[in-house]
Amino acid sequence: MGSRRGLLVALLGVLLACGDSGGTGAGDPATLLRGRAGAAGVTPLGSAPSASAALQNLGQALFYDKVLSGTRDIACSTCHSPVYHTTDLLALSIGTGGEGLAAARRLGTGTFSSRNAPDLFNRGHTEWRRLFWDGRVERTAGGFATPAGAALPAGLASPLAAQALFPMLARAEMRGVAGSSGLADLPDTEPGMIWDSLAARVTALPGYDALAQAAFPGRQPPALSIADLANALAAFVGTRWHFADTPFDRFLEGDDAALSPEALRGGLLFFGRARCSACHRGPLLTDQEFHNVGVPNLGPGLDGGPDLGRARVTGAEADRYAFRTPSLRGVAHSPPYMHNGAYRTLTEAVRHYRDVRAALFGFSATGMDPRLAPSLDLSPAGLADVAATLDPLVRQPVRLSGADLADLVAFLLALTDPRSNVLLGDIPATVPSGLPVNDY
Repeated sequence: MGSRRGLLVALLGVLLACGDSGGTGAGDPATLLRGRAGAAGVTPLGSAPSASAALQNLGQALFYDKVLSGTRDIACSTCHSPVYHTTDLLALSIGTGGEGLAAARRLGTGTFSSRNAPDLFNRGHTEWRRLFWDGRVERTAGGFATPAGAALPAGLASPLAAQALFPMLARAEMRGVAGSSGLADLPDTEPGMIWDSLAARVTALPGYDALAQAAFPGRQPPALSIADLANALAAFVGTRWHFADTPFDRFLEGDDAALSPEALRGGLLFFGRARCSACHRGPLLTDQEFHNVGVPNLGPGLDGGPDLGRARVTGAEADRYAFRTPSLRGVAHSPPYMHNGAYRTLTEAVRHYRDVRAALFGFSATGMDPRLAPSLDLSPAGLADVAATLDPLVRQPVRLSGADLADLVAFLLALTDPRSNVLLGDIPATVPSGLPVNDY
C-alpha cells in the first residue's frame, strides 16, 4: 500500500509539471483530470451514513425547535436554514436576541457571532475528524477532544454529534447573556450542568414522548440524555443533507459528459497549476488541516479580540490566524466565504489566491454589511500581524488569468449536487414545544 501511495504522489508531481492541457502526452483531458484527482485522494463521496428514520425524525424536531436556546428564541435552523441551503447568507451570524432571517436578520438585543456559519452538507461522512473552523471538536483514538474535556458526555456517536453540543453553550449563539434565562445563569464552567438542564427541558415536553419512544425503543421511561439529543441531531443532519450526486462525482465514475468544457479546464487547474488541491484533497475536498490564507480580521473574535483561529486551541504561535480548510462540496450554496465571510462571491474568493499577500493588504470593504465595518481591522499593524504567519503554500503568487478564474469557478460549481438546490421540504410545520418554526 505504501509503495502504491508513493507511486501516486510521484505521478501527481509529473502531472503538475506537465501543465494543464491534454496535449502534453499525458493523455486526454478527462483521463488526466481523473488521474490528478485520484493522486489527491479524491473519490466519489458514496452513500449517506445509516440512521433509523425514527432517530432522524427526533433530530429534525430538535433542529427546528427553539427549546434548545436559553430564551427559546433561536433554533439550529435559524443560522442553518434550508431556505438558504443550510446557511444564513451572513458574513457573521446573529444569534439569540436577533430578529428575522438571513440577510434581513436584525441584531435586536443580540450580537454577531465570531465566525461564519458554514453549510451542513455531508457532515455525517465518516471521513470527518475535525469540525468547527478552529477544529476544537476532533475525533481521537480515545473518543473526542473538545473544550469540554472530561465533561463531554459519553455515548456520542460521531464528531457531528459532539459538535452539535457547543452552540448550546455559546452565549452569543443560543444560550444568551446572564440574566436572560435560568439556563444562561448557570456557570460557564459547568457545561455538563447546562446540557443536563437542556435534556431535562426537552424530556419534560409531552410532545417529545412518542418521538423518543420510536427513536429509542424499549427504553423505559424514555428520558432523553444530552447525548441522545446530539446523536439525533447528527442523524438528521448527516443523513438528510448528504449530497453525493454532483457532476464531478458522476465524472469520477466515468461520465465524461458530466463536466462542461469550462469545468474540465477548471478541474485541471484546480489539481494542477492553481495548486488548490494542496489543501483541498480527499473525498471531502479538505485536508482538515489549518492554514493562514491571509484573511483580514473581521468581527469580535471568540475572546473579543483578533480571531487567532487554531492558535486559540493549541496556543502555538505558528497557528495564529490558521483555520481549517473548508470542504468544497456544495460550495456554490455557501456564500459568503472564508471563516468570517470576508468574500461575497466564489469569484472573489478564488481571486484572493492569485496573490494572497496583495489581497490581504489591498482588501476592500466595499459591499460589506455596514454593521460589521467598524470591526474590520485594516490597520498596518493588524495586516502585518496576519501576514507574519502566512502559510508557505500561499506565499507565492499563482499565475491565473481572468479566463482561468472563470474556469475554476465553473469547476467549483460542479461540486454541488442539484438535489441540494431546494430543501424546503425538510422544514416541519410544527415542533413538539409549540414554539414557532416559520416565524420570519
